[in-house]
Amino acid sequence: MNRLRVGFGRVNVMPMMGIAVHGYYKPRYAKGVLDELEINALALACEEEKVVLLSMDHCGIHAECASAFREAIAEKTGLPVNAVYIHATHTHTGPELKRNSSNTLEQEYFSMVKGRMADVAEFALEDLKPARMGWAVGEAPNIAFIRRFRMKDGSVQTNPGVDNPNILEPIGEVDERVHVLRFDREGADSIVLVNFGDHPDTVGGEKISADWPGFLRRRLEKALDNVKCIFFNGAQGDVNHVNVHPTAGDMNDMFMDFDDVSRGYGHARHMGNVVAGAVLQVFDKVNYEEVDSIRCLERAVQIPSNMPTPEDMPQAYEINRLHQAGRDEEIPFKGMMLTTVVAEAERMIELEHGPEFFPMNLIGVAIGNIAMFGIPGEPFTGIGRALKEAEGWTMVLPTCLTNGSEGYFPMMEAYEEGGYETRSSPFKEGVAEKIIQEGLELLRDLR
Repeated sequence: MNRLRVGFGRVNVMPMMGIAVHGYYKPRYAKGVLDELEINALALACEEEKVVLLSMDHCGIHAECASAFREAIAEKTGLPVNAVYIHATHTHTGPELKRNSSNTLEQEYFSMVKGRMADVAEFALEDLKPARMGWAVGEAPNIAFIRRFRMKDGSVQTNPGVDNPNILEPIGEVDERVHVLRFDREGADSIVLVNFGDHPDTVGGEKISADWPGFLRRRLEKALDNVKCIFFNGAQGDVNHVNVHPTAGDMNDMFMDFDDVSRGYGHARHMGNVVAGAVLQVFDKVNYEEVDSIRCLERAVQIPSNMPTPEDMPQAYEINRLHQAGRDEEIPFKGMMLTTVVAEAERMIELEHGPEFFPMNLIGVAIGNIAMFGIPGEPFTGIGRALKEAEGWTMVLPTCLTNGSEGYFPMMEAYEEGGYETRSSPFKEGVAEKIIQEGLELLRDLR
């Protein structure tokens, strides 16, 4: 018997100008607005069981911030904390968000977001209406690309540059599936939940933008009458928008940025249109199934730390000293390789004295026989593929940057290969396989 009720809420979370923009190892400060940032909330209920799923236009909400937001939501709504699921879409053109910042603008923004989080959760819960759920899978071709490449000299590079003649082959396989949940409500707008894995690092610069997930939401809501859209990014740690071998009009509306990555606001629009198209492919032909329960399960795991050796530290301190002094030209690397060594040095300094392990929470939410699975960082595509194959579920939707933004989760072989993700990750090799193991066990228990 179908017992599902569904509600929706939306609030604006635009920052003040001058606030630091999050997302690169290069200072940026908000100097304008291309489009607005939002928090979208989906409330789900069966009888007395309720959960609220929030998706915010932000690069990544660290665990200490997410915990504060979850507690505020729980206090305002009466939900248990483990029934609050907070996701960041990963836009690289949003503001810094810190719980204990000494910066006045960042203090004000954190306080505002905390209040808006609680508000939008309450709005969604107050909007609960009887609903039925349908699911489907579309496809978004040629907008997500593996960003790790084996080079002709045997090395591995992340984002080695467009038309780099030294590229041999990509390492990995893109997952172009777009997972869609459609909720048709009695006497209210329908809601479409979209899950697709790709980096929203398409715009660049110092103007605020939700990147392509914002275009996706706006495009779908224009194309479909009486429909609201909420987006949850998937396993995107080793994929982005960069086509290193473009042809025809692939480079339209793009420029070459400081790190040898091609970006452009027009390309963000293109990506949003393509993902929206994948949803439109299947929207009218979803598979409806009854939902007789909502279930939540959260589990803490211990992840070994990627601590440096004492021999690593002199060079790490020197690279960090030059970078902090604004003297990157004295570091013998350019483009993404410069970003890689700067990030690696920062990781080594932060972990020089530990900790040896990081506690981390994984979360699952069951909507009948559909599962959302939240990971507090940036998982490689291999993690997403493994979780989607969990036995017994109609569909599993992995979401990155959920209740935390703790770093990259590369596959085991990537640590031997190298590249930006592994050299900057605070986690030791084996982290991806640990998340897969614990995730599959959690999904079994959630059933």
